Amino acid sequence: MAGGPLLLTLSITALAWGVQGKKQISGSTTVYLGQHRDVWRPMIHIAVNLTKIRDIKSSFQLRTYDPEGTIFYGDTKNGRDWFILSLKDGIPLMQISRSGVLVNVAGGPKLNDGRWHTLELSNRGHFVILEVDGSRGLVVGLRSDTIEEVLSGSLRLALGGILIPRERLFVQLEPQMDACVREGSWLNLSIPWETDADELRPCYQNIRPGSFFAGNGLAIVNASVLQTEHERGVTIELWGDFAKMDGTILSIRTPGQALTFALVTDNNTKQEVTLSFGRHKLSLKDNFKRLEMTFGTDSLEVRHGGHESKVPWDFLSPLKKSGLLSTLRESHVAIGGLLGEDDVGSRFLRGCLEKVQIQGKDVDLDQAAKHWSISSHSCPV
Repeated sequence: MAGGPLLLTLSITALAWGVQGKKQISGSTTVYLGQHRDVWRPMIHIAVNLTKIRDIKSSFQLRTYDPEGTIFYGDTKNGRDWFILSLKDGIPLMQISRSGVLVNVAGGPKLNDGRWHTLELSNRGHFVILEVDGSRGLVVGLRSDTIEEVLSGSLRLALGGILIPRERLFVQLEPQMDACVREGSWLNLSIPWETDADELRPCYQNIRPGSFFAGNGLAIVNASVLQTEHERGVTIELWGDFAKMDGTILSIRTPGQALTFALVTDNNTKQEVTLSFGRHKLSLKDNFKRLEMTFGTDSLEVRHGGHESKVPWDFLSPLKKSGLLSTLRESHVAIGGLLGEDDVGSRFLRGCLEKVQIQGKDVDLDQAAKHWSISSHSCPV
């Protein structure tokens, strides 16, 4: 289990209470974008008079394994003209609305490799330019007889969210992002940004791909992942060091019924992984890093660490009577806790799941109903 990792903590001197009760933060501070809030609401934001801006250029560093999410937003005229920088499939995506003209362009290198990348955004005449690590990544040209070239009034900037209705976006996307931003230089402004968060969640100093569960909550996956053809089985695969996890890894439950399945690891006392179906249990030693379960109409196959475990008759017998596949199609899946249990009974998972697949497809926890403490795409090292 990842324990005691060094954190890029927020500087105490960088935080102070604003005159209107909002917390203020330096624009150069290291900020985790996946904070607990409405997924569209910005993490930090600022508003300045355009007459104070001398250089239409901003730069910052970004680090993520997440392929999709909102990074940076800016607007004028109270949101009538706006700009959004995000990732889609790991590639930079810019969306611009100006005087009713909508422009969308994607390109450049994939940035969701877990490394720090330096991004620079600048406005040069009719062009918006994105440079990545010193090389030109995207160039967007905007010229129209209807576009007003003289800018006045207020400019709003935001990180990790947007300040307009999401329906106005040219390209829809999943907004929440498991990512960190640091060393921001925003239009050469030195005034502090504002945040509504009571406490900012820090960034881990070193990360690796996976989903990290801190032992505080679970993620409920859309039930559609279990939909199958009539006779086709359901296969669930999990990757990770099971000897370094503790708590409930997976649970399946049909609404209104008792718990169907639970997969629990005990690394503190027994060093084993237990698969439960009702009162019946199958125990495995936890010295493996991949587990595959295939549920058939009246069967269960369990493979782990390159071996197949024989499922005892008393475990299979109730499966044959339960109409298992029909039950699964109506069930919900939770990762990291027991469905329908309280905080104590659920024994929430602590540890890193490197990957979860259902029916051969990766499960993206950004699309699940999850506890705010779960990092969807990164684990601390």
